[in-house]
Amino acid sequence: MSNLFLLISLFSLLIFHPFIIRSEVLPLHHGRKGEWRLLQPSIGVSAMHMQLLHDNRVVAFDRTDFGPSNLSLPGGRCRYDSNDTALKVDCTAHSVLYDVETNSFRPLTVQTDTWCSSGAVSPNGSLVQTGGFNDGDHAVRVFTPCDDDSCDWVEYPVYLSRRRWYATNQILPDGRIIIIGGRREFNYELYPKNGDPYSASSGSFWLQFLQETRDENENNLYPFVHLLPDGNLFIFANTRSISLDYNRNTVVKEFPPIPVSDPRNYPSSGSSVLLPIDENRAIEAEIMICGGAPRGAFAEASQGNFVRASSSCGRLKVSDENPSWVMENMPIARVMGDMLLLANGDVIIINGVERGTAGWELGQSPVTRPVIYKPDGSPDWRFSVMSASPRPRLYHSTAILLADGRVLVGGSNPHRYYNFTDVEYPTDLSLEAFSPPYLSMEHKPFQPLILSVDEILKLGQPFTLTFFVPLYLSESKLSVRIVAPSFTTHSLAMNQRMVVLKLVEVSRLTPDSYSLTAVGPSTPEIAPPGYYLLFVVHAGIPSCGSWVKIQ
Repeated sequence: MSNLFLLISLFSLLIFHPFIIRSEVLPLHHGRKGEWRLLQPSIGVSAMHMQLLHDNRVVAFDRTDFGPSNLSLPGGRCRYDSNDTALKVDCTAHSVLYDVETNSFRPLTVQTDTWCSSGAVSPNGSLVQTGGFNDGDHAVRVFTPCDDDSCDWVEYPVYLSRRRWYATNQILPDGRIIIIGGRREFNYELYPKNGDPYSASSGSFWLQFLQETRDENENNLYPFVHLLPDGNLFIFANTRSISLDYNRNTVVKEFPPIPVSDPRNYPSSGSSVLLPIDENRAIEAEIMICGGAPRGAFAEASQGNFVRASSSCGRLKVSDENPSWVMENMPIARVMGDMLLLANGDVIIINGVERGTAGWELGQSPVTRPVIYKPDGSPDWRFSVMSASPRPRLYHSTAILLADGRVLVGGSNPHRYYNFTDVEYPTDLSLEAFSPPYLSMEHKPFQPLILSVDEILKLGQPFTLTFFVPLYLSESKLSVRIVAPSFTTHSLAMNQRMVVLKLVEVSRLTPDSYSLTAVGPSTPEIAPPGYYLLFVVHAGIPSCGSWVKIQ
């Protein structure tokens, strides 16, 4: 192929690709270890919680009882809260709406305390945010995207039946949200109850497993929860896991304990993902859990002794009749790492520390280098160490996948209040983006560009999309994937899942454009209703994501 054609193809991709903006010519192979870019030096709020919405805006927030943030509420607006432990009258924001495409943000108003809360996106695209601390522990807050700047949080302060502080949310096949656990809460409840999001919840359901798995400090907080293809829930707490039929409140199966017996849930704070579900083969469900801290690490760190975090990862194929854990080791020990599914199906582990545990001033030796894990790679070559960020991200940091394939990183407030000076690790209000190697310039000639796709995908029904690839297309290396964006906080990316859709046929339209037919997810247990990012992946290189709605 001529150099002229290569240049023309690169130029056309840069012109028509909606998210690529380059101000310099980069050498070939630049970015093989990924690239970091500072997006905002400060959004005024530490991003303790983050969620990407289907309009490519990100809701980020911390907590209301940290004192004043660095972002004022507009129009003289203030929050009046007689229960607040820091400020009874607070005229600063504790939540922002960040626009990815314009790299801008505006303040939002949250009234009740969101500290260590949870969330999920409902089928209509609204962020449903639950629980917290103090006057927020029974609250439900809803943020619905809008076309102007009028939308803000709507709050229901006493909606929940139980105190939900450090609980986990999961969207269900019927569109409801299950809220599991919390501090000294060994139970779960559903939102909305009886289809009415405005009536108070009528109760919770006891879950003995949560009481059994707490440690000496009664901690098994933010349990790892994943919806399985059979409709049951995988729930992991510290070292044990079960399959729960939440409709009958019955434990269907208890899985073997993870062999390396370091606790994995808060405050030991490992992380987990449900690996991609592939509809082109027999349906399997496999969970991966990485990192954590040894037993007693929290107490040790409280005395100034920061023990080394766990480097172990375990994979459990829960769809097997007799599943067993397969263990591996990360190249870097890590606690408080965030595990995310990347657009091509790889897993990134990002943020966190090498010593200590989650909690105020309890982490040391920040791990600034992400690692990328290839689930289908050979066992000795699955992990790759990426380039380092200049900014440590410790306790209360977050990461989410964006539509353009980058990873948005924010937060880090390992102190009781905002501390910007006189501490080893100051509070961080910035936002960064990490570009994985698949976004490096050398891959641009092979990167698909989606030209058209249906906005609505129906379960089990075929659909057609068209796409462009500058250079030769290898059909055997082509896939179509949908990703549910996560609600990320405290090293847990709630609700994230990837489904590789069944690919029926591919046909050439022009020398560099194609049409393909794929089939929507087969069941709501495979992909619950709602908004997803759809990626075309060619030879491991993903397109930018297009928003689709599953119904």
